[in-house]
Amino acid sequence: MMSLKELVQRYAALAGIFGNPVALSAFGLTEKQTQNLFSAFDEDYHISRFLHFSCADGQRYTISGEIATHIAVDPAIYSSL
Repeated sequence: MMSLKELVQRYAALAGIFGNPVALSAFGLTEKQTQNLFSAFDEDYHISRFLHFSCADGQRYTISGEIATHIAVDPAIYSSL
């Protein structure tokens, strides 16, 4: 499974600027891997407050019981790394 540090690095490369939404499908994981990875981070209070899921056009995933297509990450997440 991808570590939080790896996830943040991949997000930063895809987003260009923290806070920009990135399609969950852009992370290159299978549907199950995507759902498991992001749900695990979303269920951790110390991490989830920096993750903002949204639903727009694109591949839909179930993250912690909610439908999401994109994620935006706050730059303050570096305090959790």
